[in-house]
Amino acid sequence: MHLRKLTIENWKNFQRGEVDIPSHRLFLVGPNASGKSNFLDIFRFLRDLCIQKGGGFRHAVEVRGGISAIRCLAARRYSDIAVEVELAEDEENGAVWNYLLRFNQDKLRRPIIKRESVKRNGGVLLDRPDEEDKKDSLRLTQTALEQITANKDFRPVVSFFQNVNYQHLLPQVIRDPQGFSPNPVENDPFGRDFLQRIHNTPEKTRKSRLEKILSVLKIAAPQLRELEVKRDNFGVPHLVGLFEHWRPKAGKQNETQFSDGTLRLFGLLWTLFEGDGLLVLEEPELSLHSAVVQNLPEMIERINKKRKIKRQIIISTHSEEMLRNEGIGGEEILRLEPGSDGTLLKSPLKDPGETQQLRSGLSVADVVMPKSSPKNPEQMILCFD
Repeated sequence: MHLRKLTIENWKNFQRGEVDIPSHRLFLVGPNASGKSNFLDIFRFLRDLCIQKGGGFRHAVEVRGGISAIRCLAARRYSDIAVEVELAEDEENGAVWNYLLRFNQDKLRRPIIKRESVKRNGGVLLDRPDEEDKKDSLRLTQTALEQITANKDFRPVVSFFQNVNYQHLLPQVIRDPQGFSPNPVENDPFGRDFLQRIHNTPEKTRKSRLEKILSVLKIAAPQLRELEVKRDNFGVPHLVGLFEHWRPKAGKQNETQFSDGTLRLFGLLWTLFEGDGLLVLEEPELSLHSAVVQNLPEMIERINKKRKIKRQIIISTHSEEMLRNEGIGGEEILRLEPGSDGTLLKSPLKDPGETQQLRSGLSVADVVMPKSSPKNPEQMILCFD
């Protein structure tokens, strides 16, 4: 199953937006503070709705600061917030699902559902508020997604949302997870349980992935010769690499001694192998050499092709090098354009001028990056005169 369309109203930077999402890759570009992270957070929000233990609708709203923090500043006062997605099953002639959630807050500032619906091939499976909701308004503090007894007719939608995987691995967190959180954290997108997840992977699968990743890292970091994940005497897992130095004997180093770039590239490649659902990546180019970044789209595509089911990936980026990759088409680009009424979602293929530029042979970087850059950036220097 994959995302096919997203429609939002009053979600953070976006007063309204509708976008078709390609089945395999989408690159998200835009200036600073245009809402790239907030756009990606939509998919994390949908995942959080489906967490029965310690999650659900109320938790998903509260961890984002409440309704007033989620509602677009350009929206009218007390406007509803709405997220609607269209999902298509991957097999030919598979079902098309639609999920809509419209919500607000009550007089006590509690998150409240204004409407929730699920459709399969146009047929209505759920439409709330229903008669039971009208008898007991407290029911509208929970979505049907998070209730096992209520979601049996649309479990494929629930499963899709539950498997959304957002990753923004931070080298400093991987090196010192307890420094950021003394308590264990599961499925942390920033890397607090990253090495533990690798160690928990079945040995045969883990070794196969590490072997493939090592072949890439040897090119980016030529001194690296071996790579493994092993526990220390206290049971803590570590990423251990054997490096060749100018000294006669090679030296082993763990993740605390790896460079940011090496950890970043390792984490990105492992993430591409890990999991099956929608993968959301935030600025994967950070800390990487431009020559590596230029080849990331092709590496992502080749890893994806070898999977039994090709994975859908959404990537935010500021990288001109990445977008110069010849394999990226205009249909894979979503450009964010801030305005007085909120950020607009724009596709190069819906702009005649941009479409013509792409047809003339320009790369997507040539077409979209100038529109995502600050105006007159050289004037920043003058601020210090």
